[in-house]
Amino acid sequence: MKKLQWAAGLLLSFSVIAILLISSFEIVMYADFSVYQKEYEKYDVLDELDMDMEDVMYVTEEMMAYLRGDRDTLSVVTTVEGKEQDFFNKQDRFHMGEVRDLFIGGLNIRTGAVIVSLICLVFLIASKARLKKILARSYQIALGITGAAVLFIGAAAIIDFNAVFVQFHHIFFDNDLWLFDPAEDYMIRMLPEGLFADMVLRIGVLFIAGLLILLIISIAAGRFQKKMKSD
Repeated sequence: MKKLQWAAGLLLSFSVIAILLISSFEIVMYADFSVYQKEYEKYDVLDELDMDMEDVMYVTEEMMAYLRGDRDTLSVVTTVEGKEQDFFNKQDRFHMGEVRDLFIGGLNIRTGAVIVSLICLVFLIASKARLKKILARSYQIALGITGAAVLFIGAAAIIDFNAVFVQFHHIFFDNDLWLFDPAEDYMIRMLPEGLFADMVLRIGVLFIAGLLILLIISIAAGRFQKKMKSD
């Protein structure tokens, strides 16, 4: 029974970490759209597109709604380079359709992780496990494994973000339609690589902060357990 309890604790811990990662991504991408405005100003996107900020933000909001599944099609008619036209072309729609599948898949994984976490927690309570000890130690083990992966990816991104960015696309996409020509495509002008790097950094900071908060809680719970045992 103890082995099952520890297995449940580890599964719960990894599920919580997955929930935190996906939630960090969602918060950064959706909680504050003024971040996009600051990024567009930072990378001179308005000059690249010859558009007003209001129109660029309108395109952004519609695009993000599409990625979340709140819109059925990716088509936004606006004024670009002095002409009223659809901001997105056929290649944009195909690639962003794949991106939407990934994003919605991530949200589904988070839902699954929540369910798994609750099942594991109910099992631990029902089996009268030493809850604080198992959860605290299991999380620390899961954090060690996750932390190693985060450090590796983070170091690689700092050394060469472009290489990591390209490898990410090779892993998750089985075509080269994620490669765009800035001379022909408006979307890639609106979303320069630097913007992605900044967003990844924000996601990483939020994710790591969440991991550290949970680590502090797990350490406190472990010490409380030891104190109760000694008393």
